[in-house]
Amino acid sequence: MRSYDEYCAIAKSLDVVGDRWTLLIVRELALSGACRYTDLRNGLPGIATNLLADRLRELERSGVIAREDAPPPIATTLFRLTPRGEQLRPVLEGLIRWGVPLMTEQNPSDAVRSHWLAWALELMLSDRQPDGRPFTIELQTGDRPIVIEARDGAIQSRLGPADNPDATLTGPPTPILGLLLGLHELADAETHGFTYHGDPTLLDRIGADVLPTATDTTAAHRSEVIP
Repeated sequence: MRSYDEYCAIAKSLDVVGDRWTLLIVRELALSGACRYTDLRNGLPGIATNLLADRLRELERSGVIAREDAPPPIATTLFRLTPRGEQLRPVLEGLIRWGVPLMTEQNPSDAVRSHWLAWALELMLSDRQPDGRPFTIELQTGDRPIVIEARDGAIQSRLGPADNPDATLTGPPTPILGLLLGLHELADAETHGFTYHGDPTLLDRIGADVLPTATDTTAAHRSEVIP
């Protein structure tokens, strides 16, 4: 692992977690808890086997993760975050908030995992009517269904199908994310390639604070000055 050789807290942090794939390994452990090696491979599409092994050794050496033996009948090695590693959770949440505006476009080669989307939605969405009745929306997108639940003024997410959801949203992840974040209108559903079944007023209760990217700002400025 290379060092920036700077007496700076940011540089020292990046010496540990700044290499490619490292924070994504931490992401998987933060989302799933203790994981087997194969679980990490499945959650990190595209990583080479030898590189994952190298990153795990480096993170263990730095005290970010620890390995333990799973009890029978599993009898395999599990990797988990240490208390030091858990301190990176707010860093990951900050990156989610900063990076969600960059998800308005999806490259054809981009892998999609529903547990990544579920974390982002739970973090970004809020209930504009916290005293309103509870409701659930099932998102049929990604590799697994996602349930968005509003209850007691909070938005929570989980993986798996919902029992009798109040609404169902089906389609590719990019337009679904855009709708929930207020970047698309329900009236444009067919244009964007998704379908919505259920009470449309539920979407009025969901809000998100999303700062535009520089590209979005430039495009908006051009639309103002170019007739």
